[in-house]
Amino acid sequence: MSETAPRNRPENPATEPAAGTPKTLGAGPGTASVGAATDRPRRGGGDPALRGRTTIADGVVEKIAGMAARDVVGVHAMGGGLARTFGVVRDRVPGGRSVTRGVKAEVGEVQTALDLEIVVDYGVSIADVARAVRENVIAAVERMTGLEVVEVNIAVSDVKLPDEEEESPEPRLQ
Repeated sequence: MSETAPRNRPENPATEPAAGTPKTLGAGPGTASVGAATDRPRRGGGDPALRGRTTIADGVVEKIAGMAARDVVGVHAMGGGLARTFGVVRDRVPGGRSVTRGVKAEVGEVQTALDLEIVVDYGVSIADVARAVRENVIAAVERMTGLEVVEVNIAVSDVKLPDEEEESPEPRLQ
């Protein structure tokens, strides 16, 4: 008999473990065991966040901006006269409240621009309210969407006086 190793063993023992020993990829801690889950080749490669595209509709950004603007103290309502009149009617219909009233967004692939129309409460500093609205809207939109807000244009269309009644259209026949 010859004293050479049997031919069914690999020539380099470092590349192939002895029979019955689990195979591993790589070396040291954090290596993956070769088994059912890792027998398949890794597909796609790279960062999963970069595999595909996310699009955000204008209406989504408008809702986020509308909610953020309404949260600012001193903002009485959103939208101009006619939009607010129709909004009062819409608000009375169950599920009809529109958070996008007074908000217009233009959304690109990585940036967005917003136009807001607001009504402020009498006695507040319009400049301070506009600054707070701008900061709140930018923070909310950028945090929730990842889009860069390049501008927030604010038009103050009215001031709500303390003794003014809410605009409400005449009720129709019942």
